Amino acid sequence: MKLLSGVPGWTVTADVVVIGSGVAGLTTALNLRASGLSVLLVTKAQIDEGSTKWAQGGIAAALGPGDTPDQHKKDTLIAGAGLCDSKAVEVLVTEGPEAVRKLIARGAVFDKSESGEISLTREGGHLRNRILHAGGDATGAEVSRALLAAVQEDSGIEVIENALAIDVLQNSAGKVYGLTLHVIGAGSRDGVGRALARAVVIATGGLGQVYSQTTNPSVSTGDGVALALRAGAEIADVEFIQFHPTVLWRDESLSGQQPLISEAVRGEGAFLVNNKGERFMKDKHPQADLAPRDIVAKEIFRQMKESNSPHVWLDATGIKDFPDRFPTIYASCLENGIDPTKQLIPVSPASHYASGGVLVDLVGRTTIPGLYACGETACTGAHGANRLASNSLLEGLVFGTRIASDIAQNIGAEIAAEEIAQPTLLIDPAIKLTLQLAMSQGAGVMRSESSLRETLATLEQLGTRTFTQPCIEAWEVSNLYLLATAIVRAALARTESRGSHWRSDFPDSSDKWLQRIIQSYDVNGDWHMRFEEVK
Repeated sequence: MKLLSGVPGWTVTADVVVIGSGVAGLTTALNLRASGLSVLLVTKAQIDEGSTKWAQGGIAAALGPGDTPDQHKKDTLIAGAGLCDSKAVEVLVTEGPEAVRKLIARGAVFDKSESGEISLTREGGHLRNRILHAGGDATGAEVSRALLAAVQEDSGIEVIENALAIDVLQNSAGKVYGLTLHVIGAGSRDGVGRALARAVVIATGGLGQVYSQTTNPSVSTGDGVALALRAGAEIADVEFIQFHPTVLWRDESLSGQQPLISEAVRGEGAFLVNNKGERFMKDKHPQADLAPRDIVAKEIFRQMKESNSPHVWLDATGIKDFPDRFPTIYASCLENGIDPTKQLIPVSPASHYASGGVLVDLVGRTTIPGLYACGETACTGAHGANRLASNSLLEGLVFGTRIASDIAQNIGAEIAAEEIAQPTLLIDPAIKLTLQLAMSQGAGVMRSESSLRETLATLEQLGTRTFTQPCIEAWEVSNLYLLATAIVRAALARTESRGSHWRSDFPDSSDKWLQRIIQSYDVNGDWHMRFEEVK
């Protein structure tokens, strides 16, 4: 199955194509260059407009006195609610400290304490201070800056901006030999073209735009996961969508990206209260306001339902140096008429992070030869049912390095271009908001069989609204449609509550569900599902 698109009008070649310019894509590209391979870096907007720069909290790594990778591993496994792949977690936490040191060597500057040591803070689910941050609440922007500077100095990395990856190119044996892409703009590479390569790495970030309100930027339409699905790759854990508990509430009518209030604010002493002024998290979890995100998001949702209110409140008035510690959040609050040093901040949960994605092994290989996935696009199994705070940037660093090493060791010869006719898909872009609202209402923080079946019925109806004019909006909506269907199918199948998947009709977790739901989508547009016990 392919997206309906025009005939490619130009061709470019490289050893490896990397799709995405966040921490995962940039790290992979730089490490590929260290092995002498040429890289084509394809990014959907400007090179610095992905999700990485929006990461406020930081990077988790066992670098503090008395902290160890084993303790980091334990916290990650607890947050993952029994579904983490322990080997993937082991890789993440043991290789994480060195990956962060290499990032610092590339020029990333993290905040330091008065003594000159790197300042470490704590976020939900962590039992130790192990979060590095930069610019107070601008860690992602600093990580992106440092990696981009290194990329831009390397003549062996060609960057194509404003380019949407449409589909991978495969030969008759299924092996990937490049991709088709659409570049917006004037010049010889305007419109649809193709990039030929010996390997393709998908690092396109998240899929938050499948919901009506999200912390993700507008480019996060899950293009990479959908592209892999159409190529026949397996995906896993897609029912586990993490809703960030504290997103600045502005108005229910506003869709798209919403301002995030980092968990680090609670790490510095802020706390949640309901409309009665009660600190409702104190009796719900030993870590209270710093409980794992799924627990906090669920309790906020309960409080909102009980009070029939669209939000709860975050009290950060006790943080003395708020403007200096959290300058980005402070400015965002002021823009929305709130002074967080004097007023309570209205917050509610919003779609934030996909713990699942394209199923990969410990070196980032998908189930399709020649196709790799990294970062939020991938499902390494390290996050299980609920990603531990600030493990995402770390995952991009660690697994981006591993992918580059595997490609360098195993990259094959050039594959001759081979045109293969396949059925095509294109959905009417006008369905976007209807799809997003249906997903938020029926497959959001709380789900049930009835809400999920209603959502699936809506999606099936929307899927009949096909389109015949290829364009960016139609390609994005077609991707969102595939991902929404996959999320709802998995959420219906998992008849329990675990991690960030909450079924009101199955409120408890069940040992029979200590297994991963794996899906694929064939050339005829049929879905397949299998189950695999967690290792």
